[in-house]
Amino acid sequence: TNEPVPSAPADDRPAARDRLSDMVDSRRNGDDEDEQEIWKGNYSAKAMYFHFSVGIVISIVSAVASFYFSSFGRALFIWFSISAAIAVALLIWLGIRKLSVRYELSSQRLIHKRGILRRVTDRIELIDIDDVTFAQGIVERMLGVGTITVTSSDRTHPKFDMPGIDSVNKIAGEIDDLRRDERRRRGLHIESI
Repeated sequence: TNEPVPSAPADDRPAARDRLSDMVDSRRNGDDEDEQEIWKGNYSAKAMYFHFSVGIVISIVSAVASFYFSSFGRALFIWFSISAAIAVALLIWLGIRKLSVRYELSSQRLIHKRGILRRVTDRIELIDIDDVTFAQGIVERMLGVGTITVTSSDRTHPKFDMPGIDSVNKIAGEIDDLRRDERRRRGLHIESI
């Protein structure tokens, strides 16, 4: 009998292999989820509490000294001049600190920008971060500021300090949580060495 022989099904193994390869590559590169901005910050004015305290003490000492050694009008002028110079110097120093450093935290990386005229941007992938700690002195604890230290396998910044961060406890926890989430998302397990 001449029965028609069914034609062989089209081989879709190469297409399936390509789809699988694309999925593996996107998982490896972390492209399967859009990157979201979580936090932006820079050096907090609260972190300059010591500088402001010293400025106030110098201003008070200059007032006492100028009123003790000079007439009232001249003493007032000297004290005002010294206090204004201190205030301007502190504001310039604070402005430089705030403008020269910028931090950005996304769902996949920690970005550090530094410089005013020449800007240098460094990125640390969250998956490369091994540990996140923060340090605070007594006054810093009262003000809620501190220094975050990030330890990573990044070649340019194996240990990276972020001084003067406001709400330091919250931000350090956020970085650590995102680091864990990114490792889980990419299927990596944290091994204790």
